[in-house]
Amino acid sequence: MMDENTLPERDVWSDWLLHGRDGGDPHYARALRALVERYVERVLAGAALQPGETFADVGAGEGLLALRALELTGGDLQVWLTDLSAPLLRHAQQLAEQRGLAQRCRFLCATAERLTGIADESLDAITTRSVLAYVADKTAALREFHRVLRPGGRISIGEPIFQDEAVAAQAMRAVIGANAPEAVSPLLRLMHRWKASQFPDTDEAIRASAIASYSERDLVRFAQNAGFVDVHLELHIDALPSIVRTWEVFINTAPHPLAPPLSAIMAEKFTPSERELFERSMRPVIEDPRAVSTERMAYLTARKPRA
Repeated sequence: MMDENTLPERDVWSDWLLHGRDGGDPHYARALRALVERYVERVLAGAALQPGETFADVGAGEGLLALRALELTGGDLQVWLTDLSAPLLRHAQQLAEQRGLAQRCRFLCATAERLTGIADESLDAITTRSVLAYVADKTAALREFHRVLRPGGRISIGEPIFQDEAVAAQAMRAVIGANAPEAVSPLLRLMHRWKASQFPDTDEAIRASAIASYSERDLVRFAQNAGFVDVHLELHIDALPSIVRTWEVFINTAPHPLAPPLSAIMAEKFTPSERELFERSMRPVIEDPRAVSTERMAYLTARKPRA
């Protein structure tokens, strides 16, 4: 259990996950929840959890994956919920208590690279959902997973692939830099200013970025370097009708916890006339019923060798 009196009220992770991810729009919140639940079900399918096992949901966030696993799996399945965000752990603990599941949960404030408090070879499985994306040394985290898993233990992870977003921002930067100022569309400049505020846009910055420095193929290599075998990865690219249907949701949400929303970018980096041009150009695109958004998620499963 955690001492609630020692926990901060909010941090960047809880602000985004509990307060900012849905832009305050209940319709978008429901659509987003359905999308996230699809990711959760896919990760749990890969984990193949069984009654009587003990697993860790690393980077558990609001506890969605861990609590869903307990509800789906009968018997005495036990779970460690770990997260570097103490406010999120407190929120997850409250949800577990409300659902009568707290007796099957243990809570640990820890980073993915240092699961201090979990003994060597004590877990049957580990799951993550959008966690390794934010870890700078992903191999170190996977080695820590390897440490706490029993021989034959499994990992099932679902991670977003943001590299294409960074490459797109870098390409816009290159076009702007390669042309005379009068030859560059004002809208392209604004598009770049927006994207470069949320993703790195140079080779150096991309290499230094936890979220953009890796591809799905790198995830396979990281798992192998950490000692896992039977590594299987599926890249899911889904181009589907956008769940962002209003301009207000579009500008008040961000693609990841470390990115400012577009509303903040426009307020800080656009002049009034630039804001007017950007909205006039982009709002019809965003609110078009035929608008499509593309999601890139990598699902990886692997196991620790038995000998």
